[in-house]
Amino acid sequence: MLFLWATPINASEYVIEEKEDIFKTQSCPAFLMFQNTAYLADMTFELPCLCKPEDVTSVVWYYQKHLGEGHTKVLSDFNGTKILDATQLRSRSGIQSRFKILMFNLLVFNSQPQDSGHYMCGTVTGDYFYGYDVDVQSYKGAHITFQQKKEKPMEDLETKTYKIFTSYWDWTVCDRCGVRGEQRRIGLCYIHSPYLYFRYKKIVANVVSCGSSAVPPRYRHLLKKRKPEVMVRSCFVQCPTKYPSIEGEKFIFDVFGFTNDKNKKPPVVPVQTHIHAIGYPLTIACPESRPEHAVAWDKGRRPLYWEEYMVGVNHSMRVYIDQGNHLVFRAVQLNDIATYYCWRQGQLMAGIRLRVGLPPRIHRSFTDDESIFAMQTILSSYFIITIIFIFLKCMRCCNYYFDCF
Repeated sequence: MLFLWATPINASEYVIEEKEDIFKTQSCPAFLMFQNTAYLADMTFELPCLCKPEDVTSVVWYYQKHLGEGHTKVLSDFNGTKILDATQLRSRSGIQSRFKILMFNLLVFNSQPQDSGHYMCGTVTGDYFYGYDVDVQSYKGAHITFQQKKEKPMEDLETKTYKIFTSYWDWTVCDRCGVRGEQRRIGLCYIHSPYLYFRYKKIVANVVSCGSSAVPPRYRHLLKKRKPEVMVRSCFVQCPTKYPSIEGEKFIFDVFGFTNDKNKKPPVVPVQTHIHAIGYPLTIACPESRPEHAVAWDKGRRPLYWEEYMVGVNHSMRVYIDQGNHLVFRAVQLNDIATYYCWRQGQLMAGIRLRVGLPPRIHRSFTDDESIFAMQTILSSYFIITIIFIFLKCMRCCNYYFDCF
């Protein structure tokens, strides 16, 4: 699997402004509480250390899956900073390779459901100042609805003791301009109940996310069936034209190439050529994009809409767009040869010219692990077959001997 154009992560991405020192005005609680927060998988989240003593110049972040149980991980390089290269990040890698500390705050990249748990900022000696109860919800099996199809979201589940519902984020911006685009809205699972554990801080009274540790065990079997929701609707916005003398619609169709006229030139954006082996999987990322951005993909002049290519719409899809905005090929074929363009936040960003080549030849030797395994398998099979053959011959000889006797 190959990721193209992965954005390098460095401190220059974050603007540091001079603000009032909150540590002089906000005191740490006497009893450690955990503030509940929820995110969708593959997103990057930031946890600020909201309080600490003035004499503490650096903090250490601690992670514990279940409070009071198991091993506590230390998320710090003991220098207050950690440099990451996004080109080497993988979503399946452990959290200890996907975090960064910036100005006392903890940043976790490509969050995964297994990252859910308790995060605490403190000192090397184990003094805790502030805590978070993080719930990373997986989009696997998410409930997907399209407004143009008049599909309805999931209904709330309410009883006398609890209410399970979906809390929606704001709509993203239109992912294309000048042509029909789409907007996406993410909804996460939440529960309202007066029986939540008191040690967890709630933004709204008696309301936490479904994966929070504040939820009593008797409710968790109900919450496992509740999945996040993704809503998609169509939109249309005009592109910001730099040439007022040209008609807006004609300018859009001429520059961006969305026309049936084959003589029109393709979009003028940076294009990278990639040769990939046929039959192998491929994952393409849009440059400088994040999972929370509005990203769209086009195959040449044909838009690849979420309605047809969103992961989860059809489980047999060979080409789809995942919730991290990546264009995924399960196995590249000859009909995939084309130039793929990506949009980010309504602007055309870049193109990828995909070419297909033959699988690389692998030169084997007798010292390779695969060759050793193959020889061991063949010899073992031959030995077992020989033993079976000798056993059958012995049985036949014994049978012949007793018949003669």
